[in-house]
Amino acid sequence: MAIDKKIRELKEKREKLLRGGGEQAIEKQKAMGKRTARERIMALLDEGSFNEYDLFVEHDAHDFDMDKKSLPSDGVIIGSGTIDGSPVAVYAQDFTVAGGSLGLMHSRKITKIMDHALKMRMPLIGINDSGGARIQEGVNSLAGYGEIFFRNTISSGVIPQISVILGPCAGGAVYSPALTDFVFVVDKISKMFITGPEVIKTVLGEEISMEDLGGARVHSEITGNAHFFAATEEECFDQIKKLVTFIPWNNSRKARMFEPAAPLPGTDIERIVPEDPTLPYDVKDVIRAVADNSDFFEIMEHFAKSIVIGFGRLEGRTTGFVANQPLEMAGVLDVDSSDKAARFIRYCDAFNIPIVTFVDVPGYLPGVDQEHAGVIRHGAKILYSYSEATVPKITVILRKAYGGGYIAMSSRHLRADFVFAWPTAEIAVMGPEGAANIIFRKEIMSSDDPDETRKQKVEEYKKKFANPYVAASRGYVDAVIEPSETRRFLIHSITVSENKEIQLPPKKHGLPPF
Repeated sequence: MAIDKKIRELKEKREKLLRGGGEQAIEKQKAMGKRTARERIMALLDEGSFNEYDLFVEHDAHDFDMDKKSLPSDGVIIGSGTIDGSPVAVYAQDFTVAGGSLGLMHSRKITKIMDHALKMRMPLIGINDSGGARIQEGVNSLAGYGEIFFRNTISSGVIPQISVILGPCAGGAVYSPALTDFVFVVDKISKMFITGPEVIKTVLGEEISMEDLGGARVHSEITGNAHFFAATEEECFDQIKKLVTFIPWNNSRKARMFEPAAPLPGTDIERIVPEDPTLPYDVKDVIRAVADNSDFFEIMEHFAKSIVIGFGRLEGRTTGFVANQPLEMAGVLDVDSSDKAARFIRYCDAFNIPIVTFVDVPGYLPGVDQEHAGVIRHGAKILYSYSEATVPKITVILRKAYGGGYIAMSSRHLRADFVFAWPTAEIAVMGPEGAANIIFRKEIMSSDDPDETRKQKVEEYKKKFANPYVAASRGYVDAVIEPSETRRFLIHSITVSENKEIQLPPKKHGLPPF
């Protein structure tokens, strides 16, 4: 029958295209420790859930003998499937076809699935593995990138956008991942840079390896361009699968509820924070002591370590945690930690995720380097983000809350809904030692025993100001609570804030201190 012949032809065409750049190119890909584009999609999505679109799309370029070249599916795979039963849109660049280079039809396939994701209000996951713009197509390649960037921006705050860097991502291509919500990288595989080592050598005369220029560790630890670091592609896909359990599918929904679970046995929150305010501790232990199953999914773990951000759950509800980290630079706020926290706060606000803030901050980092790096402008980002956020905001002051750091870390003055303090909290303009040296300078200098007088004045200042009760007496702290009561107060606060509504002044948009 005629239909049987047509079906055979379809199968033959499909099978040929599914081989991508051919066996030799696939072997080369695997020799680099990389999976093929389709293998990556299958590893990420639920088994049997992927439906591919535009398999038969071809490039229409003619210059430089391009009309003689066949590029299967134009080097990119697009489609939709499910993760844990929920729909997602996905694209994966195929490095076995012309190095995954982006031409006009390649970009149109990507923008088609981006439009689809936005229209259907589902997450978009982009797997990047490309040598960059297809030079033979000239300005059409640049136009393609521009169309992608525009859609990244329009979709921002509406649907989750996830970028996975599993190969080179060079030149203009890096700006799409930079515009998305979360960027995943894999050690020895991921490469992101504006200008490659060859160009740097030609222009500046400097030798640098691709790994040192823009490898996974560089972007996880130094630049802050990557949010998650993995040792293998498999670990990376597991991280993505875990992330999507915490976030809602679009900005009109809330994250999926899970069965409530108590923190793991043996988690004693009262033993975590030392009595001596000069001793460090790991604030992640405090988060795990209150989170369901003691499960905390940290974001940007290796960058700007003086602040900790990530997701956990309280009574089954996804919660964003922001916390100063006394283990790193005493938990101080600086240029990078302010950026890190501000962006996460805005993400939580955009996607209806309540924010819990744990405070132990000596203030903003002083010094010429920070001033010249723009700590005023960067530090203002965290003020702006907390002030702008309309989701439930709950703050717990664990220990130090000094100066501008006290205000910035979701204080009542930035409209935190609930502010609690442990008895160990010290809320003041500055630390007792520095304050005593300024306030009682004359008395100390004129004393027969300046050191002893200084000690006395420090204690006097501590009793008067370095405690939670002065702030509580003004209503800036709602309750001074025992550490063991923290989880109960947090759960109650989020529960009563479930239907929180707040109206901001009408405006097109604000002007954050970018």
